[in-house]
Amino acid sequence: MTELRGIYTLWLREIKRFIRDRARVVISFIQPLLWLVVFAAGFSARIVLPGVDYQQFLFPGIIGQTLLFTSMFMGISVIWDKEFGFMKEILVAPISRFSIFIGKMLGDSTAAMLQGVIVFAFGFLLGIPFNPLTLFIALPIMLLITFGLVSIGLIIASFMGSLENFGAIQTFINLPLFFLSGALFPATGEGIPGWLQFASKLNPLSYGVDALRTVILCSNWTPLHPLCINLAIIAIFDVAMIIIGTWAFSRMKK
Repeated sequence: MTELRGIYTLWLREIKRFIRDRARVVISFIQPLLWLVVFAAGFSARIVLPGVDYQQFLFPGIIGQTLLFTSMFMGISVIWDKEFGFMKEILVAPISRFSIFIGKMLGDSTAAMLQGVIVFAFGFLLGIPFNPLTLFIALPIMLLITFGLVSIGLIIASFMGSLENFGAIQTFINLPLFFLSGALFPATGEGIPGWLQFASKLNPLSYGVDALRTVILCSNWTPLHPLCINLAIIAIFDVAMIIIGTWAFSRMKK
């Protein structure tokens, strides 16, 4: 019970921190809107896809981008907790490092998923056709995607001592994951360089974006992989990151 109570407390703390940060919530509205309106308008005539227009194709990719950027950024909470001494109090609490990591990971993942829901709302307002029930199907997939991505952010932050270093490394990892995921353009098929297709297959976010397109675009989109394969690969990635994250937290000094 102590472990579960500790996980719940850390989860609730991260959710409250996200909700009270109004500036971040407002920004989470603006960035996806720019991508879905401005970027889609600029490239819709240049990128022709069978069965869907470019804005429809881009919509699941921007959800994936939002989950990626928000999840990785959540690791900054560890830096703040270190600077204000709260992390020491957590580490000396009578719960395991595994529970500490899981509590923060679940809280940050839930916050990231909420921002993904905001993108869904924009898609509805922009008239992107999808079944409203699709949101409830996509929610567990979105949450599964965030587990591994949040874990990466927490792992990086556990070894960092300053916000500047964390920001630099986060950007260094974020951008390749985003651009090689197929979020903005198809990363496989004719005319795509072989090295780009190979890099996309090594990118865990590629399988997350493909899974989201499968459930959102339905019959209008031919997935690169079956949904069960995408989810299995994401789950394996999540487990690996959670194991590494627990190890990283176990090395943090009290």
